[in-house]
Formats: sequence, structure tokens, C-alpha cells
Amino acid sequence: MASPATYPRPDFFRQTLNWTSLNGAWDFIFDDADSGLSELWQHKGIPRETGTQIKREIMVPYAFQTPASGIGVHEAHEVLWYERTISDIRTADELAKGNRLVIRFGAVDYDCSVWVDGQFVGGHRGGHVPFDLDISDVFHDTNSKKTARLTIRVRDSPYDLTQPRGKQYWGPVPESIFYTPSSGIWQSVWLESLPAMRLGSSSEGTILRSDDIERGEMHSRVSVIGRRAASKCSVEIEARLGGTPVSKASAELPKDKEFASLIVDMKVPNADELRKKAPFDNAGSWHDRVALWRPGYPILYDLILRLYDATGSVVDEVQTTTGMRSLSWNTGDGTFRVNDRPFFQVLVLDQGYWLETGMTPPSPDALKDDIVMSMNMGFNGCRKHQKVEDPIFLYWADRLGYLVWGEIANAYEFSDDYVQRFNSEWTEVVKRDINHPSIVTWTPVNESWAYTSLKDNIEQRNHIRSLYYMTKTLDPSRPINDNCGWEHVLTDLTTYHDYSDSPQLAASCSTMEGILGKKAGHDMFTPPIRSGSILLDAGAQHKPGAPVICTECGGVNIAPAKDGSKGDRDWGYTTAADPKDLLKRLEKLIMAVVKGGHSCGVVYTQLADIEQEVNGLYSNDRREKVPAADVKAIVDSAKAHYYEHVLAK
Repeated sequence: MASPATYPRPDFFRQTLNWTSLNGAWDFIFDDADSGLSELWQHKGIPRETGTQIKREIMVPYAFQTPASGIGVHEAHEVLWYERTISDIRTADELAKGNRLVIRFGAVDYDCSVWVDGQFVGGHRGGHVPFDLDISDVFHDTNSKKTARLTIRVRDSPYDLTQPRGKQYWGPVPESIFYTPSSGIWQSVWLESLPAMRLGSSSEGTILRSDDIERGEMHSRVSVIGRRAASKCSVEIEARLGGTPVSKASAELPKDKEFASLIVDMKVPNADELRKKAPFDNAGSWHDRVALWRPGYPILYDLILRLYDATGSVVDEVQTTTGMRSLSWNTGDGTFRVNDRPFFQVLVLDQGYWLETGMTPPSPDALKDDIVMSMNMGFNGCRKHQKVEDPIFLYWADRLGYLVWGEIANAYEFSDDYVQRFNSEWTEVVKRDINHPSIVTWTPVNESWAYTSLKDNIEQRNHIRSLYYMTKTLDPSRPINDNCGWEHVLTDLTTYHDYSDSPQLAASCSTMEGILGKKAGHDMFTPPIRSGSILLDAGAQHKPGAPVICTECGGVNIAPAKDGSKGDRDWGYTTAADPKDLLKRLEKLIMAVVKGGHSCGVVYTQLADIEQEVNGLYSNDRREKVPAADVKAIVDSAKAHYYEHVLAK
């Protein structure tokens, strides 16, 4: 029987799931001449060699640039081919029921096409979001056809700056704040046997909105995939808390809809008893009879979603969770509120790279470990920077009570093609992650990346404005940080980046004029910038009373060894002499932000070293550079100062 601990999407889990991982050894070849399609590799199989390239073995899901892939070359290759044999995993009972065989991809960077036994079954463009393909019809002759050849062609341009790539450098060798590219399959691939009519995931339209803590209600939209025209079916949601039944709600799908809307009562009948029991012994985590999710103390409701056919039989059942919590950012007093209480966010910039595996975690546990390491240092969340992280990360963030700012990999040039690419992928990001209580802010754009003429180009400003409204339409329950740290166009939060050393940072954070004023550019291609806005568009300027958050600062590295053993791979914004000096600088930087009295949050750069950028609090192999307890003392002091002094003003 399947287990959420090993399944790649543990947040949407079927107890009776029949699935098999396709991670492991695949055949692989570079197609530098881009001749594979014309030579019909999809029909014949990938060749032993082509030009100067030979077929070799790659370990999926690691990008070919990483050591873990078994290839590990830092070379520019635009077209890649993968191939392996797959088997039909459906049992005789599942075949009799008409179950479908679906192949699932966590993420493939960037544009891929898929064939099974030479038959085209679909493709996807977008390197950071999942997609599924139904390959059932390839196994049409169940008496003889049990295996098939799976072939995948991937195109990932090393040079196209309109392609969303995040921190992946547009060349084979990284430099400055940019890292090694990560091409091809970089998240898990697996096969599933699924009911022909089944419950849809969040990506397919199931939304569980759990922010109405006053009424104690979860407003839900449950989608159904594969419904036959006008066939009668219904959905049910059962809520439990700590194994105790809370409530049920059900609804029949309208004949003209592929979804049903339900309101689930989340008020606990025996709340007084549960509040006396661990982990429900903190009265501050309840509102009336509703158990609340909050940072550091996450209470999750277990949910069972069921789909019934016309006979009343259960045809699909999914397990997931939700956390009842509300967010407020427009109260006019400059606070960011969780469950209507001001909350000081001390976050860490987390870019999710590992030494041997690049953007792919070396194991599912590594994602949980990064959260634990951050919390051990006192941070209550992260800004997941320029990366859409593996869903397992959010699974653990929900369970550990860890805040996450959702972001996406940006591009570097603006064009019509970029707009289409970005809109599609950003929509998929929001839909994939919308049901996680740990997600508290959406950040579509960072530092005007791709918007190089924002001040003078109305089309670029209009696109950012459209991203705000598109995101708000998809999810009105969270604030939007439209253009993190730089000139805002339309935003719920005023965010700023400042990598100055502590004296300069303290001076600029002491007044709103300093926060909104010009800052020195901090990377390889930026001019001096403003954290506020000099744009003429209505709504671009800071709104008095809106939350102000320093969403990047710090980035302190430690001076290299005197023997120069680290060479030139010691990049940081400022440099500490040793670990003790790093701690002193960390304290001064964070306190400079909070003592200024205008900011309700801070994001410290960064959690761990990445390649040549060695300004993490942990090394790239996750060893402490400074004691976690010492960092936690500093972070806790900053939180205390905010609650005791800033809020008292």
C-alpha cells in the first residue's frame, strides 16, 4: 500500500494508489545538431552516437550538469533526448474498472515532447511546474502489450533570455550571483493507475480556501476529471482533527459543471476536550471552536475527499490537509497579520541548491532538513527565491508551521513570447500551491528582471499590473508583492532590498524617505535603484499604512583562507573576518532593519552557500558556519524588539 512519505505529491494522496517511480537510470544523448526529429529517433529509438556525441546513462531526476546525474559536464547543450522502457502497472481489477495509466512529471526544464512506442502522447512548456500525460491507449492490447519504449525530447536554450530561468546563468559556467544551468528532467517522474473519473488536484481546479476563521468555514471547489457528459456524480469532504470527526459536506455536480462548491464547517464539536490534549494545548491557537494554523504551532485538519458515481459507490478517495488561518495586510497600521495578530516575519532567502544535485534535492528528507535548519536559527519562514520548489517542501512547511513566500523563476528580456510563457507558467504555479497554509505571499517578479525599461515602457508596466490582477483573481486570500524590492507598479506590500553594511542600512531604515530612496545596485547588471517607485502610474507609490518589508539584506561571506585555497569563488556583498565577526554583522544588520521602526519583516540572504556565492549561514553541504543557537538568540531578540517597541509606538 502506498505511503505519503515516499509519494512525490504527498499533499494529494490516494491510500489505494498504485504507482511506480521512474527515477533511476535512463538512456541519454545530446542532440547538438538537432537532427533527432528529422532522423525519427522518436520512432527508431535514440542512436548509439550522433556526430561527436554518444549515448550514455543518466540518473533521473538529476540535470546533466550535476555530478549526481552521472554526467556532470558544464557545457552548453540545447537539445537532449531521454529514453527507457516502461511497463503497464495496472492490475487486472484496475483494467476491468477502466483505470487510466498516467505518466507524471514533477518538472522538466524547459520545453519537452513525449512519445510512447513512437506515438506522440503530448508535451509541455515551462521548466518549473508539473504536468501529466495519459498514455493508456498505447497499451490497448492488454493480452500482449505489457511494456513500451518511453522517449522524451527536451529543448532548453542556454542563451534565450526571454525564457524563465531564475538564477540559472545563460551560459555553461556560472558567475556572480548566477548558478550552473539545470537542463532537462530535474524532479521526479512516475507512473500512476488512476480511476477514469477522478478527483482533480489543485492544478486541476480543486481549491480549499481555509481563511474564514470568523465563521469557521472552509470554502471549497472540488473538480472532477473524466466525467462523462451529464453523468450523475457527487463529491464529499470529511474533516477530522487529531483523529476526531469534525464535519462532512457533500454536493452533487451540476450537469453543466466539472466541479462542485462546498462549504465545510470546521468548528470542532468537542473543542474543550481537544484543547487539553497535545498538540492542542495552546489556547492561543484557537478561535472560538476553530483550531488555527500559525507559524511555529501548526494545527492541521485532515481532509478526506470522496467522489461518488450515480449508484452511490465511491470511485475515488483522496487524503489531504488544510490549516485554518487568516492573513491581513491592509489594516492601515503597517502590520502584517496572521489570524488578526501582528506578526514579525524574520525570513531567510532560500534558493534551494545542493552541492551534488543542483536544484534537485538529494532526497525528500533534504527538503525537510532545510526547514528544520532554518527554524533552528530562529527564522519563521523563507522567501523561496527564483525557484518553484518540490511539493514535498510545502508538505513539510505546512506540518512544521513555516512561512513561505511563493515565487517563480524570472527571465531577463521582455518580449511577446516572454509574456505568454510567463503568464502560463505563473498561473500553473499559483494553482499548484494555492491550498498550502504555509504560503503567505505571492511574488511574481523580482527586481525588474525582464523589465529593463520599466520606467519608460508602458507595456512592461501593464504586464506587471496584469500579473497582479491575474494573481488576485486566482487567489484573493494572499497579498501580492508585484516586483520584489524595486519599483512597484501595483502591489499590496512595499518591499525593498538593501545590501549596505549595517551603518548605512540603519540610516536608510530610520526613515520612510530612506527606505524609499535610491539604493546602490547590487549585482552585475543593475544601475542604482529605488525601493519605492518613481513611476507615474496610479498605485505605484507606497501607500501609507501598507506593510513595509526588507525582502533582501545581508549576504555576508567570510574572508577566504590566507593561502588562497578557495581561489576566486568567494562572492558576497560584504565580508566578515571570521565566524564571530559574521555573527556580529548579522546582529547589526537585522537590528538595523527592526530598530528603524518602519519594517514589519526582514529577509536575510541567505540560508546556504551556492557555488561561488558563499554568503550562506550554512555551507553548501549544510554545515553550520556559526552556531545555530547563537543566530537564534539574535533573531529572537529582533522579534522581541518589534513586539515590545515598534508596535508600542
